[in-house]
Amino acid sequence: MRSLVLLPGYMCDPDLWTDMVPDLEALGVVQYGNVYEDDTLEGMARRVLAAAPERFVLVGFSMGGFVARVLTLMAPERVTGVAFVASSARGYSDEETARRKAGHRPGDRPPRAAGAVSTALGLHPDREKDPALLDRLRGMQRRLGPEVRKRQAALVRRDGYADLERITCPALVVACRQDRLRSLAETERMAAHLPHARFEVIEDCGHMAPLEQPRELAALLAGWIDRAGL
Repeated sequence: MRSLVLLPGYMCDPDLWTDMVPDLEALGVVQYGNVYEDDTLEGMARRVLAAAPERFVLVGFSMGGFVARVLTLMAPERVTGVAFVASSARGYSDEETARRKAGHRPGDRPPRAAGAVSTALGLHPDREKDPALLDRLRGMQRRLGPEVRKRQAALVRRDGYADLERITCPALVVACRQDRLRSLAETERMAAHLPHARFEVIEDCGHMAPLEQPRELAALLAGWIDRAGL
């Protein structure tokens, strides 16, 4: 039976994938990677590997894509294929790192009160005030809490495009057309550096693809897995 290991984005818990679960479970056994107890990409990768099946398809969303890159290079014999969704290999500037450490979720406008999200730039412009989506974003942040936020904000993200060239398994890179946190060019650059990559774009979608276009994203994953024979 095929296994899928899912790595979420910054301050996202398993609810990120809820709407995709029925389609993903049709592809194999789903496991959620623990990226909550470490403050380095290497530490997160080692913890995920320790709990993962012997062989698996790896799916990293946003921050999870950074972890996926490190993990795949750490244990290439265990990752049959890796998918990067709305992610990047660009190193973060000092300003971006400082903003994260200040406690803001990437893409959120300054909250009206501590822990609150008024609008989210991580969503499509037409959905940035959607109450249901905002409630889910708030819920994930509330459940994870300040300690996880502190650890994830401390991550050092160096430029990793050259590292991508050493990933030889099948890869999928998914960009979102209206992503205001990741430019299309930035995401497409990942595919250009991966030796065996397929590049796809989800239309009518902001950064939060698993919440905004879950069926479309699941279909892209399923098609890639089938074509790559994973």
